[in-house]
Amino acid sequence: MSALLPHPFLSAALFLMWLLLNAPPTPGNVLLALLVGLTVPAVMRALRPRPVRVRRPGLALRLLVTVLYDMLRSNIDVARIILGLHRGERRTGFVSIPLEMRTPFGLSLLSIILTATPGTLWVQYDSHTGRLLMHLLDDTDSEGWVRRVKDRYERPLMEIFS
Repeated sequence: MSALLPHPFLSAALFLMWLLLNAPPTPGNVLLALLVGLTVPAVMRALRPRPVRVRRPGLALRLLVTVLYDMLRSNIDVARIILGLHRGERRTGFVSIPLEMRTPFGLSLLSIILTATPGTLWVQYDSHTGRLLMHLLDDTDSEGWVRRVKDRYERPLMEIFS
């Protein structure tokens, strides 16, 4: 049974999501939903990453609070820029950040954090040099952004997952 349904909850969720997105349910949509629900989890089994071990769950919770606070603050800053309430000169730009972290899961989470934070975007990562290229909506202090990413995000992620 596990060969046919390696992840039964994922299969059920995909089946239901397909039907909800393609309403009303017709026989063709039900058949496609069944096909998606059975094939996607089977394909995902081949992509299964190695298990991740969280070494400091308390620090992970603190990092979550930090990220949520930074997202809220960035939402306000971006809204001020869009509404024209931002004082001073605004200029977009790119900043290159040397990263020490090499774990794939940590890098994935860092990319999610930076891309989900309004005004910042993970553009490119060079695995050979460990350099991250990040786009900033308001690039007033590039060195401050380097310190912020390294101190607020990279170091905690390295402690949590290394």
